[in-house]
Amino acid sequence: GLPLTPVEREGTDNALFRLGDEFVVRLPKIHWAAEDARFEQRWLPVIAPQVSVALPAPLALGVPGDDYPWEWSVYRWIEGRNPAVDAPGFTAVKWVDELARFVEELRRLRLPDAPVASRGVSLQARDKAVRKAFTALQSDPEDEFDLGWATALWENALTVDDPTPTWIHGDLLPGNLLLEGSRLVGVIDFGGVGLGDPACDLTPLWAILDPPARALYREALAVDEPTLIRARGWALSIAAIALPYYRTTNPHLTAVARRTIAALREE
Repeated sequence: GLPLTPVEREGTDNALFRLGDEFVVRLPKIHWAAEDARFEQRWLPVIAPQVSVALPAPLALGVPGDDYPWEWSVYRWIEGRNPAVDAPGFTAVKWVDELARFVEELRRLRLPDAPVASRGVSLQARDKAVRKAFTALQSDPEDEFDLGWATALWENALTVDDPTPTWIHGDLLPGNLLLEGSRLVGVIDFGGVGLGDPACDLTPLWAILDPPARALYREALAVDEPTLIRARGWALSIAAIALPYYRTTNPHLTAVARRTIAALREE
């Protein structure tokens, strides 16, 4: 009997609906996200007590029906807003330490039967997809894509040895962070959480953070040079693959990808 309202900015893999004031319904809308509902039901209750920000609290698992083919979830709603990264004067300096603390808390997790993160692969495993994305970006004059610069950055990242895996979120983009005032209060979308390259969770350096906050994030996580080189590779690969894929369907994610590439070039 509760009112059901579409969430204005839904995710790329899941449709979101606000259910009353306290709940949110999350329905996978593409086949590769179909396992997310059961996966998050398994891991979110285990992770949530060990981190300092709110995570989605699973309340129910829905079953497929005649008109919908996959399992789906009901969660408790987390109040907050996404960081307005393109707003004039945006800065993350007041909450970047909270983001770093969350990443460090994930890295310290020691849980049995840990899954491999969706991005828990070597950068080498992404090479073919990244170079295909580079070709697509170079063919569109709107992107003003510098192939020589991107190739040099990417090939440099491939020279760094793979690290010891840790728990990572894997998708720390603006749409998955929730702020209240000047505090980070929540992180959402854990379909890709698990063991992977810790450099992947440095993507916010270029996707979200302004230069002063960027320096604080690096310091808080004690980022060494090999990790930073891999992180640049991760950030570039994520943005380069996303930009041609979402160019006509998701203006928000397209903007994040362009922001990431621009920040990497400016650096």
